Amino acid sequence: MTELFLSQLEREAAISRRVLGRVPEGRSDWKPHEKSMPLGYLATLVATMPAWIAMTILKDSLDLNPPEGPRHTPPQWSTTAELLAMLDDSVAQGKDALAKTTDDHLLTPWRLLYSGQTVMEHPRHIVIADTLNHQAHHRGQLTVYLRLNEVPVPSIYGPSADERQF
Repeated sequence: MTELFLSQLEREAAISRRVLGRVPEGRSDWKPHEKSMPLGYLATLVATMPAWIAMTILKDSLDLNPPEGPRHTPPQWSTTAELLAMLDDSVAQGKDALAKTTDDHLLTPWRLLYSGQTVMEHPRHIVIADTLNHQAHHRGQLTVYLRLNEVPVPSIYGPSADERQF
C-alpha cells in the first residue's frame, strides 16, 4: 500500500503544481458565489492536503474543533512561489511519512473528531485514499475558479480547452 500511495502522491503532486502555478496573485478573496470558499483558501487547501497523509499516519485523530485549544488556521500566502513552496513542503511531509510507515500500520484506525466527539473512524489506508480523492475534487473546483478568472486551465488527466497536450 505504501508504494501505491507514494506513486499516486507523486503523480497527483505534479498535477496540483500545474494548477496551483496558475492561481492569480492578489485575488485571494475572490469567490464565484457568496456560499463558495475564497480562491486563496481553496488554493491553500489544495496545496496543503498532501500533509494530511502524514497527519493520518503520525497521529491517531484530528479534532476540527478541539475543546481544549484553538482551531487550526491555514497558512497564508501572497505569491505563487509561496503557494508552490507550501505544496512542496506538504508533499515532502506525506512522502516522508509514507516511506517510514508499514502496511500493517495503515490498517489501524484513525478518527476525525468534532468537539471531542468521533464523527468518522476508518483504517488509515482508507483515510489516505479519501484524502487523495478529496484533493482531486478541490483541485477540480480550483480549475473552475481559474476559468471564471480568465486564467488558462492546464491539462490534468488529459487535454484542457487551453492545453491540447499533456
